[in-house]
Amino acid sequence: MIADISGYTEFISMREISLLHAEQIIADLLTAIVEGAEHPLTLNKFEGDALFLYAEVAADPRAVALDVYRQAQRFFAAFERQLDVVKAQRSHCNCDACSTIDRLCLKAILHVGEVAIRQWRQFTELAGEPVILVHRLMKNHVPARAYLMMTEEFRRASGLTWGSALDEDVEGLAAARIYWQAV
Repeated sequence: MIADISGYTEFISMREISLLHAEQIIADLLTAIVEGAEHPLTLNKFEGDALFLYAEVAADPRAVALDVYRQAQRFFAAFERQLDVVKAQRSHCNCDACSTIDRLCLKAILHVGEVAIRQWRQFTELAGEPVILVHRLMKNHVPARAYLMMTEEFRRASGLTWGSALDEDVEGLAAARIYWQAV
């Protein structure tokens, strides 16, 4: 899963003081999301304005997929709550970052696939085509800024049947069928 804040590039491309505020705002929002993650989800790493999380599947892939889906839904509520807190805390500041907090929103991409997990010192790295796919799907043609997306593979694993279907061309990989719904 990747939970990504939409509007980040525009948000940080402001002036110097705004950059400091923008980075703190993003950190606060990502912290609120990651604090809501629980087993089987594991935070792999912060990626700028995104969180890369994964779940190892043991005996029941469907149960794990459904748990991940429910957590993703809760991430949106946590994001909105924290967004309200940050807006209130920064209402006194009219820098470009603090005055455009409302432009930030969340998107989450759910995918399932077999990856290699390797440990290098204190770092855990995930590798494989599923990792590449979920990252490339961050750039897509979903006509919404705040949304939950799942791939066809995640849909099959979870048994969920919601969302609008869209076929995405993915650079260097086969086209991917995705399902999305605005949040």
